[in-house]
Amino acid sequence: MENVRELFQIMTRRFGFLNKNCCSVGGCEISLIQSHILYEIDHQHKPSIQQVAEALGTDITTFSRQIQSLIKINLVKKTPDPDDRRVYILSLTTEGKYVATTIDEQMKEYLNEVFSHMNDFEKETVLRSIKLLNDAMAKSSQCCTTPLG
Repeated sequence: MENVRELFQIMTRRFGFLNKNCCSVGGCEISLIQSHILYEIDHQHKPSIQQVAEALGTDITTFSRQIQSLIKINLVKKTPDPDDRRVYILSLTTEGKYVATTIDEQMKEYLNEVFSHMNDFEKETVLRSIKLLNDAMAKSSQCCTTPLG
């Protein structure tokens, strides 16, 4: 049997290179963690700081620093929840939405190019396998959520 860990190491490394290279939008350098934050804010409905931090498996202190840096470069804004002033809701600015959409398009373009080297059956097999793996990982008692920092 192939070395499973090695397969994951290689895939992770390739995605790391991709993310290092893809996240430059309009002269603005976006880190991998910041691109994940933008994605979560964009795909959740009026998320709180706590909700996005939990979705990414990161501690609130590290996460707050990341949010502050995204606010500073005008990609994210935080507003007090009208129902509970202790809670802050995150949203993307117009520029933030543009950056998130651009990164999303770049990722789709890359993945389409990767899948162009496979036939439809192979592509479906890979996608089905990734879904199975994600489901199994979610059920694992040793879920490996590393805090993003």
